[in-house]
Amino acid sequence: MRIVELRSDTKTMPTPAMREAMATSLYGDDMVGEDPTVNRLEAMAADMLGKEAAVLLSSGTMGNLVPILALCQRGDDIIIGDKSHIYRAEAGGASALGGVAYHPIPNQPDGTLDPAEVEENIHPADQHYSPTKLIAMENTHNSCYGRPITPDEIKSVADVAHSHDIPVHIDGARLFNAAVALETPVDELVKDADSVTFCLSKGLGCPVGSMLVGSHETIDKARKVRKVLGGAMRQAGIIAAPGIVALETMIDRLADDHANARKLAQGLSKIPGFDIDLDNIYTNLVFVDINDEMPVGVSQKLAERGVLVGDRGSMWRLVTHADVSSSDIDHSLDVIETTVKEFTAV
Repeated sequence: MRIVELRSDTKTMPTPAMREAMATSLYGDDMVGEDPTVNRLEAMAADMLGKEAAVLLSSGTMGNLVPILALCQRGDDIIIGDKSHIYRAEAGGASALGGVAYHPIPNQPDGTLDPAEVEENIHPADQHYSPTKLIAMENTHNSCYGRPITPDEIKSVADVAHSHDIPVHIDGARLFNAAVALETPVDELVKDADSVTFCLSKGLGCPVGSMLVGSHETIDKARKVRKVLGGAMRQAGIIAAPGIVALETMIDRLADDHANARKLAQGLSKIPGFDIDLDNIYTNLVFVDINDEMPVGVSQKLAERGVLVGDRGSMWRLVTHADVSSSDIDHSLDVIETTVKEFTAV
């Protein structure tokens, strides 16, 4: 049976080139900086994003937790969007493990933070408040339709933060999707951020891993936090090797994922039961509202027929990625339309 995996871009499998790199790369002890493949990947990541240094981490959640714990102390707070992944979907790690208070402010519908609200919510160094020590943004913004945040939108927040000597962190899990969609070099996109994390295991197609980039000082602190969290690794080049392949070969092709997402959205918009705003298709994430015409149980039947969708009740999220071709989109739309019609006819 033909399987089309649309639940997430985390479901990607390593490419043959990645598997070859894993089998043939040189490895050492990354814990003490002796893995040449990790060292190469970290240098590549830092150079590509225009930062001084980088460190390989095991996941995107760790990629956000580590800089928070590196830059904040117990009792400090971090300003974040109320729809941000850090706030909504990372298990409260900064509070649980670091005693750092989350200070959510509203994300605008386009995923940005209002610089005036950021300014208004910065806590001073006063005995009554938890001092603000970090401001975080997300790019692309997962919960806001995968919209890419522009360099000017980042700068408007960074200018406020830096005027108070507060660093800015970018949760760039899908950062390269943003760069491709905006047709903007990734270093230009993050030039005003102090630290940035991006996932190797989403749009870039690697089996595991995320990168954190920033200044030498921040990355040195991050390595200590990584150790504390049990995230320091030994022959981690086996993770880094596909990351190198990804940075060399998997970025430009993200445009295909974006085109496939739009094709999918356009097809779904013609099927009864789905409500979708085509103006909200920006990158590789497709959010579809399920209306009253949609029979219950369609997503389960689709799974039985090999089309796997992210069913969230009244809304579905579908994600295109390297393992989903244009032909897969055609096939999925045929299966979805046929299945909906069958359910409707019952």
